[in-house]
Amino acid sequence: MKKSTIVLLALLFFLTLSGLILLQVYWIRNAIEITDQEFRMLANKALESVIVDLEENELINRIMEEIDPVSADSVTAIVPRDSPLARKLRGYQPNSKLLEIYGLNNPEDPVAITGSGQKIFISEENVPDYTADESYETSQQAINAELSGRVSNKIVVLENIMDKILYNTPDIRERINPADLKPMLRKALTNVGIDLEFEYSIRSGRYGQIWKTAGFTDAPGTNKFIIQLFPNDPVPSQNQLVMYCLQEQQYKFGKIGNLAILSILFASLLLLLSAGTFIVIFRQKKLSEIRNDFINNMTHELKTPISTISLASQLLADKSVSDASKNIDTLAKVISDESMRLKFQVEKVLQMAIFEKTKMKLNFASLDLNKVLLDVLDNYKLQIRSSNGRIGTDFRAVSESVMIDEIHFKNAISNLIDNAIKYSKGQPNITIATKNNRKGIIIIIEDKGIGISKEDLNRIYDKFYRVHSGNVHNVKGFGLGLSYVKKVIDEHNGTIKAESHLNKGTKFIIFIPQNGRR
Repeated sequence: MKKSTIVLLALLFFLTLSGLILLQVYWIRNAIEITDQEFRMLANKALESVIVDLEENELINRIMEEIDPVSADSVTAIVPRDSPLARKLRGYQPNSKLLEIYGLNNPEDPVAITGSGQKIFISEENVPDYTADESYETSQQAINAELSGRVSNKIVVLENIMDKILYNTPDIRERINPADLKPMLRKALTNVGIDLEFEYSIRSGRYGQIWKTAGFTDAPGTNKFIIQLFPNDPVPSQNQLVMYCLQEQQYKFGKIGNLAILSILFASLLLLLSAGTFIVIFRQKKLSEIRNDFINNMTHELKTPISTISLASQLLADKSVSDASKNIDTLAKVISDESMRLKFQVEKVLQMAIFEKTKMKLNFASLDLNKVLLDVLDNYKLQIRSSNGRIGTDFRAVSESVMIDEIHFKNAISNLIDNAIKYSKGQPNITIATKNNRKGIIIIIEDKGIGISKEDLNRIYDKFYRVHSGNVHNVKGFGLGLSYVKKVIDEHNGTIKAESHLNKGTKFIIFIPQNGRR
């Protein structure tokens, strides 16, 4: 599959996935808004029920005060049975002894009796018109009730009571007891399903904030609910009840939190899995390209010595050429050299295949590192001389004894020197230096070649990877050398890092611990 096709499929996939994620985010935001609206509605509903209860309680208390004069022992008020006030007055439980005193033993009688002895009749008929001071004589039963003074029954006309209520509005500080609000608010919030702690305050348009709970704050960041107190007053006031719930956000999050977390989790997993899948695809594509290059390089590298050996063998086998003209020694040397070259290339491939599957077996010995490096350099004297290059040494390591595997270590250094020669511009200029540090020896191999780009520098140790050689066309290889070097150094518990600049050269810095450990 072409790379462009894979890129197109990846773009289409991520566009589709992005659309799904955006749609999911949209639904989550909608769910949050709905939850917020639901919370506001329930909180306002609770406050409204509290305000209704406050108004109704005040109305009943004021009516009871009006029909409970200090100078009388009992007052009779006639209230229509189906009126809202009658339904409230039925909440006053009659005293059984008082019922007996008043001769009202029938529980079905429409009557309510207060604790102080006042009777309130609930009539099924129309209330006749009475004057405020109209009265009638008491019964013998009332006289026998051992009440002090004269027992008077006064018919209170409710219209007169309501006139007083409407035209005599007390001060807000007298109309409400702040401490009574807490149980009312708690009950109202619980009834609508909000079991959160809360803070509240009472504000007046005239006096400002007249009362608040200990934890109440006006600081921004709290979602406050404000409702007018006694909204049905004849003259509307600016008295307000202000409340906010603690841990409101946690409450809202609890409503949709699990679904939102699962939604985000699965969306993230899908995104990671899809990204990982396409990364693997691109890596496999790149690896396939690298392996194809490796096969082409390997074919070329193996084909050259095979062709040379084949030509030399044909020349030796040609009967038409005399033995004197064949120069058998030269042909034999060519066949031997090319055979060794072929063997070296095959062994290099086999070595990497073995290293891939099994741990490298090293034979460690205590050796003089400076001497080992000089032995490696001896193999390149003729090659450097033929190209008019130079290899300088700067061995400053005094304590040069290290535990290394001589064969593999020499091969690793040879690979680095071989690369320095191959990637040099014109005449090779290479420097090899050593120095001691606190834990071991540092080896520096530096050249003045074509250098390595930053992009390539991060991948030079990848197997089969070959750095682009620019204008240098005689560079051959499998892309296995630096991968082999890295593995050898790692097996010696050492480190290797590269520093390079294009057209300025490359420096490899190797650290080998003297005690075999970092």
